[in-house]
Amino acid sequence: MRDYELMVVLSPDLDEAGQEAASQRLKSMLQARGAELASLEGWGKRRLAYPIGRFRDGQYTIAHFKMAPNQADELDRALKLSEQVIRHLLIRLDSR
Repeated sequence: MRDYELMVVLSPDLDEAGQEAASQRLKSMLQARGAELASLEGWGKRRLAYPIGRFRDGQYTIAHFKMAPNQADELDRALKLSEQVIRHLLIRLDSR
């Protein structure tokens, strides 16, 4: 098991209920791949550094978890297919 950090930028068009549903979907994606979720935190709506498609703002969510290394590619693929996710970044944290 390795430590990972995942930053997800969701569509700014989501209301509070939609954002909560997207967070639950993200949580279930992680649990389905055997991840041990340490934290899942919503940062709220923020301005993007540059426009992505037609979006200038995004709803940020960050997750810290432990997962088997062979599941990272599957998670990356699933996030690319999600329509609500504008961008995501999965980082393996150093184990010190």
